[in-house]
Amino acid sequence: MKPLNRLLGHQMNALVTGATGLIGRLLLDQLDQPTILTRRAQSGAQAPGAPRTVTWRPEEEMAPTEALEGCDVVFHLAGEPVATGRWTKEKKRRIRDSRVIGTRHLVQGIAACERPPKVLIAASAVGFYGDRGDEVLDEHSEPGSGFLPDVCRDWEREAMAAEAHGVRVVCLRIGIVLAQGGGALEQMIPIFRMGAGGKLGDGKQWMSWIHVDDVVGLLLWAAQSDGLEGSVNAVAPQPVTNADFTNQLGEALKRPTFMPVPRFGLHALFGEKTSIILASQHVLPKVAQEADYPFAYSDLKQALSDVVSRP
Repeated sequence: MKPLNRLLGHQMNALVTGATGLIGRLLLDQLDQPTILTRRAQSGAQAPGAPRTVTWRPEEEMAPTEALEGCDVVFHLAGEPVATGRWTKEKKRRIRDSRVIGTRHLVQGIAACERPPKVLIAASAVGFYGDRGDEVLDEHSEPGSGFLPDVCRDWEREAMAAEAHGVRVVCLRIGIVLAQGGGALEQMIPIFRMGAGGKLGDGKQWMSWIHVDDVVGLLLWAAQSDGLEGSVNAVAPQPVTNADFTNQLGEALKRPTFMPVPRFGLHALFGEKTSIILASQHVLPKVAQEADYPFAYSDLKQALSDVVSRP
């Protein structure tokens, strides 16, 4: 991360949900003594310098006001992982409830504070737009249709309800996150290293990607940008097709990419989840660009080179 982001983070009295996830872990590194809301009850004394932890079961209870009272900013990143496992009925329930009900209970906790947080930065996803072919999408585009767009729409609606309590709210619609040890590349890189990588389906679907450093950077930037509110697309300025992404990842790993995976093969492996794997979303970060947010990685080749070279 750039030093500027760390300096910005040190100025915040911050609370983080979803702190054990890929983005949450990296965000914590940029914050000075944040508070963490966690499902896991803490036992014993906390280590010196460790973040303060407060237990919260987001689908079952209101967020504790003791953690929220007087915060500068809440970074709300919690949610059942979408990309892992098959979309069974129970998995879909967890995906929805962890986001929609969890966010509702968070806002209820905010509403109960005498000194509510000043800012809520809530995660969302470009899944909001659904499968849109070659249509160019920005923050003013309408939501798509289907399970994931419906979840994202309701998720954002619950977060925006905090505005009624004097809180500035930003919903960050996060794209395909590129990172080492997590995100979209966690399962892709081993396959490509074996020389078995290839485009998915016909490869024409658009992929709106973003380097994980820019996700964290946008979270901190949104928290510091007093006039910013509403939806912000957290994607790099140059989306690519799946075929282009496949070729560039192969080049970064110095491996061939001649093993395409047909649609029926994906459906056999992933079932209903295939719909998000093959969804085409040509999303642009219009709000961030117009505000001159300095993307660290706007070029896919540069981003992939950085990710695959990290330990």
